[in-house]
Amino acid sequence: MEYNIINMGMIGTPEIIVIVLVVILLFGGRKIPELMRGLGKGVREFKNASSGLDAEETDSSKDKKEDTDKKS
Repeated sequence: MEYNIINMGMIGTPEIIVIVLVVILLFGGRKIPELMRGLGKGVREFKNASSGLDAEETDSSKDKKEDTDKKS
């Protein structure tokens, strides 16, 4: 009985297979790469925002560096 209580809430191989099959049925094989690409972009943007590096900040710092290199 204690063994069953410990494993409750843990996800196993059969559950993962069912989840993957449901996702394939819902979205189809062609749409999944687009979804994963969008998810990757979202994670990348979140990481950049959480680390304080915004795309505008990095671009402006590169421009400043190039300006100082040209002046030298």
